[in-house]
Amino acid sequence: MSPPAQDFIKNAIEEEPASLEFHSVTASASKLPDSIFQRPIEELRRKGSTRGLDPVSETPEKKMDRRGDEEQTKVGGETLGGFIGFANLPNQVHRKSVKKGFEFTLMVVGESGLGKSTLINSLFLTDLYPDRELPDAEAKIKQTVSMEASTVEIEERGVRLRLTVVDTPGFGDAINSSKCYDPILEYIDAQFERYLHDESGLNRRNISDNRVHCCFYFISPYGHGLKPLDIEFMKSLHNRVNIVPVIAKSDTLTKQEVNRLKKRVLDEIAKHNIKIYQLPDVEDDEEEDYKEQTRVLKQSIPFAVVGSTTTIEVKGRKVRGRMYPWGVVELENDEHCDYLKLRTMLISHMQDLQEVTHDLHYENYRATRLDPENTVEPVAKPGKPSGNTDAKLREKEAELARMQAMLAQMQKQLKMQNDGQQTHNL
Repeated sequence: MSPPAQDFIKNAIEEEPASLEFHSVTASASKLPDSIFQRPIEELRRKGSTRGLDPVSETPEKKMDRRGDEEQTKVGGETLGGFIGFANLPNQVHRKSVKKGFEFTLMVVGESGLGKSTLINSLFLTDLYPDRELPDAEAKIKQTVSMEASTVEIEERGVRLRLTVVDTPGFGDAINSSKCYDPILEYIDAQFERYLHDESGLNRRNISDNRVHCCFYFISPYGHGLKPLDIEFMKSLHNRVNIVPVIAKSDTLTKQEVNRLKKRVLDEIAKHNIKIYQLPDVEDDEEEDYKEQTRVLKQSIPFAVVGSTTTIEVKGRKVRGRMYPWGVVELENDEHCDYLKLRTMLISHMQDLQEVTHDLHYENYRATRLDPENTVEPVAKPGKPSGNTDAKLREKEAELARMQAMLAQMQKQLKMQNDGQQTHNL
């Protein structure tokens, strides 16, 4: 055998075995847009979410660092040539979730004519109401609030989303709208009751989650703030669902008027102790782009939006927007409206909306149903303890201090006994 062949075989034998890696096929190597609200993968690439699943995100330098870390893996004091394999557990969860698909229920509430259906069709690029007929003024006199749920299957890059949009036609159209939101409260409670019944049954393998995870509440741009109906509705619902206030048809207002209306709405929400959905706090080890994106989203609440499904050609490029005699309002332009910010908030925090619904609103409803006498303290949102929690913590600290004092006294007595015994022996 020739020397080159011998060297080749020797190198092949001494080369460490390749590590098994599983990567998601949903990554894209194409160049992403520059705006932080136009990068769906970048905005979702938080630590522990998509990082490590995307082959594009792993540079050769990172791969060398990772291989160096794998070489330091030790079992029983012996260094192995690769890693154990539990680093692929997130990949297993990823594949299982993609195979199962996702469910999300969105409710839209607001007066007629504020563009609720148009905005929903714009957000998800679909037509949820192809055969809808708008009632005339005479029919609205006798119309009551009804609940219309439309479900559509959306697939993007192999990921399936079962989206249910619940519309509330007739809300706020009657002359006396004092109790027009009662059907909405009953619908939300009915979904909680249905989930509780399925969860308590014998077969819990395939439970369909129809609970309302988010509610877009549309505020009219023609007033000077919130109406009495807006305040009463949000106060009745804020303990049942995540409310996201939205200023509809913001293209009817100037930029200064939008900012003034936003400030007034937030002041009235705080004045009446209304709990709207709050974006989760960003951890210190998150990426700077994600921190900046979250900061901008928090400052944009309530979102001033414009809806349109019409494609218009502007300066040689096609955009979705609304054409007026004085120009074109582009949906995906941050200078024109908050449409992109609203979509980013909904998509990037969809999982958090589901978790808050399950861990906070559903648990409170479940505790009320299982404990009608309210002997159990309601569940508080993580990071925001309830009033009785501080008192309980003070009691625990006082009890711990008493136990430490008793332990110190026992140690002192034991030491004195030992010293006395040593003196007696001498």
